[in-house]
Amino acid sequence: MMSRPTGDGEDAQAGRGPIDASETCNDFHPMFFTHDRAFEEFFCICIQLLNKTWKEMRATSEDFNKVMQVVKEQVMRALTSKPSSLDQFKSKLQNLSYTEILKLRQSERMSQEDFQSRPILELKEKIQPEILELIKQQRLNRLVEGTCFRKLNSRRRQDKFWYCRLSPNHKVLHYGDLEESPQGEVPHDSLQDKLPVADIKAVVTGKDCPHMKEKGALKQNKEVLELAFSILCDSNCQLNFIAPDKHEYCIWTDGLNALLGKDMLSELTRNDLDTLLSMEIKLRLLDLENIQIPDAPPPIPKEPSNYDFVYDCN
Repeated sequence: MMSRPTGDGEDAQAGRGPIDASETCNDFHPMFFTHDRAFEEFFCICIQLLNKTWKEMRATSEDFNKVMQVVKEQVMRALTSKPSSLDQFKSKLQNLSYTEILKLRQSERMSQEDFQSRPILELKEKIQPEILELIKQQRLNRLVEGTCFRKLNSRRRQDKFWYCRLSPNHKVLHYGDLEESPQGEVPHDSLQDKLPVADIKAVVTGKDCPHMKEKGALKQNKEVLELAFSILCDSNCQLNFIAPDKHEYCIWTDGLNALLGKDMLSELTRNDLDTLLSMEIKLRLLDLENIQIPDAPPPIPKEPSNYDFVYDCN
C-alpha cells in the first residue's frame, strides 16, 4: 500500500523516512502530464514489469532483491529517453527484457574494462603526445591558410574586414585591411603589416581583451565576448580579433598558444583528442594476426554510370 505525501515532507513510499536531498533531481518527464492518474498507471506498468521479469529470471523468494535491481534498471533505462507518453514508456520496457539487460551490462562492462585497464591507460599515455602534435600541426596549417575577420569601429559596428595569416615558416603574422570579404586565401604580399611571432608576449581572451574593456564594451552581447581574443606584444602594441564563429575562435587561440609553446585548452582540442585517441586505440587493438596489410591504399573505383541510388534529403 502506498502512502500519500504529507505537508511535513514524508516520502510517498511506505516504510521509508523523509526524502534525502541527494535523492531529488530536476529531471522533467512529460509522460506524467499526459494522463489524469499518471502515477497510478505508472505503478501498474511497473508491477506488470516486475511479474514479467520475475518469470524471465525464474526467480524464487530468495531472489527478490536481485529481481528488484533488474526492474529498477529497466525502468531507469526506459526513462532515460524521456518518453512522451505512458504507452511509449511501456513500449520501451518491452524492448528491455532480462536477456537484453544482461547483454547491455556485459557490453558496458567490457567497454569499461577495456578502456580503463592499466595496459590501455599506459597505451593512451604513450599515444597522447603523438595525437596532440597532430592537432597542433593542423591548427598551425589553418593559421597559414589565414582567416577573414570583421573589424569593430568606434560605434561598435562590424562593417569592415581584415585578414590575418601565419607565414609558412611560422615566424611572422601577416595582416591587413580589406575592402570586402575575400572569396579565398589572401596572398602574403597583399597584406601590408607584419608581426614577428617572437614579439608576441601573450594571448588573452574574452573580458581580458583590450577591445572588450573599452567604454561601452560591456554592452556587447555575450556571443561577441566569447569570440574575442587579442595578441599582446612587447612593444605595447596589440592585435584585437573577433572570430567569425566558435570553431575559428578555437582554431586561432589553439594555434597561437601552440606558437608560444603553451597548451591548447579549447573545447575543440579536447573533442579532437578524445576522438582521435579513441580511434587510434581501437585500431591498435585490432586482431590482425595472419592478416596482410598492404603498403599502398587500394585504387579508387571508377564513378558509377548514374547516381539514381543517391537519396535526396530535400
